[in-house]
Amino acid sequence: MIGRLRALLFSPSIDPSAFRAQMSTSAKPEIATFAAGCFWGVEHIFLKHYPPSQNKGILKTAVGYTGGKESAANPDYGSVCSGSTGHAEALRIEFDPNVVSYAELVEFFYRTHDPTTKNRQGADTGTQYRSAIFYNTTDQAEVAKRVTAEVQEKHFTPKGDRIVTDIVEAGPWWDAEEYHQLYLFKNPTGYQCPTHRLHW
Repeated sequence: MIGRLRALLFSPSIDPSAFRAQMSTSAKPEIATFAAGCFWGVEHIFLKHYPPSQNKGILKTAVGYTGGKESAANPDYGSVCSGSTGHAEALRIEFDPNVVSYAELVEFFYRTHDPTTKNRQGADTGTQYRSAIFYNTTDQAEVAKRVTAEVQEKHFTPKGDRIVTDIVEAGPWWDAEEYHQLYLFKNPTGYQCPTHRLHW
């Protein structure tokens, strides 16, 4: 938390269109919503490995807040960090299901953080840093549960670890403040949680 606050310096401008793509067909895009600790790093690693410019399926992203109390509408960064709203820092991905499947995105989500720590990633602690999949359809719920079981059996059971990721229905979403969007692309030397890397 302290490191992140220190990192909130002037952010140089970038062209957001460089991080957006168009659908490959006339089909509708789908939404995937993940929380895996500091949303700067979550967005960064997804876009690093699925750059929209290379047409790998991610069309655009936004970091924001979800999963909080109904009474805490339109939260800001300070209130979320206080833990009083119950929101998670999260990443909202618009993707082309004809190019990348939801199952692949769920598996990648698990590859890129530690899903065995409750309300914590690295030194960042609090409910806002919890690991969570916010499903947007019943099909997504089924896929998320299936992939979670497969990842648990293959990567965590052999080590004696247990996935504690919440799998819950998506609720209201609020975009985070503009300076958070694409933060690590604007600030390449900014704070990044060490758990945000490829674990296998």
